[in-house]
Amino acid sequence: MFPIAARSVVHVHVIRLDDLSDERLADYANLTDVALRRRTEPEGGLYIAESAKVIARALAAGHRPRSVLMLERWLDDLVPLLEPYDVPVFVGEGPLLQSLTGFDLHRGALAAMHRPVLAPVAELLRDARRVVVLEDIVDHTNVGAIFRSVAGLGADAVLVTPRCADPLYRRSVRVSMGTVLQVPWTRLPDWPLGADELRAAGFHIAALALSDDAVTLDDFAANPPERVALVLGTEGDGLSAAALRAADTVVTIPMLHGVDSLNVASASAVGLYALRVRPAP
Repeated sequence: MFPIAARSVVHVHVIRLDDLSDERLADYANLTDVALRRRTEPEGGLYIAESAKVIARALAAGHRPRSVLMLERWLDDLVPLLEPYDVPVFVGEGPLLQSLTGFDLHRGALAAMHRPVLAPVAELLRDARRVVVLEDIVDHTNVGAIFRSVAGLGADAVLVTPRCADPLYRRSVRVSMGTVLQVPWTRLPDWPLGADELRAAGFHIAALALSDDAVTLDDFAANPPERVALVLGTEGDGLSAAALRAADTVVTIPMLHGVDSLNVASASAVGLYALRVRPAP
């Protein structure tokens, strides 16, 4: 019996790189240029999945690869997952791949994935009881961490505003541990006008913010509405005045020792845990 790597070459197009002349490698060029990738990845209909674990989660979620770039030592692990797909698998030495991507591939593998079509907002709201709205959060690390909290604490979906950072940007996907590929999410076409659609679907809009008229999270969670949309604001400034006006309730996390607030990703975990849907007794 042949080892996996030898057998898999029949099914997967393994291309061992000596140079970077193949035009299909353009998907991986300059991955550290955030401004460039923020524009070119959505325009090109792709996102980058980093590490064998994240690539496996993307494939399990039904996302389709268009190519893979990896170090030789990861070939045996990833080729069995890639055999159903007719895609090139580029294999190269670390220094050559670093000159292409702009960083050391210490996680071993990257995949250029086709972006899935985003679902309509109404579809995500239909059966949901807890959703999270991200208003203009621009830090990809925070976006990824919030998705991980959503997945781990049982919220049903995430809605991101038009100016929010891309959840499928490489850092967001990595920080989320691939959960951004599992959690249903979509973009609101308008905000805060999108609050009307949430309210029409029966959601109570709870804005997590500092405000003189805020109720504590303890009080709000003691008898929460059946359907809650938890709105989280951008780093630094927090929620916009328009978002606060659109909310049904402003909720605050009680703090001690002169600390007024938590990082938005940490606050999302606290809020989601307090508002988690508990099974009927």
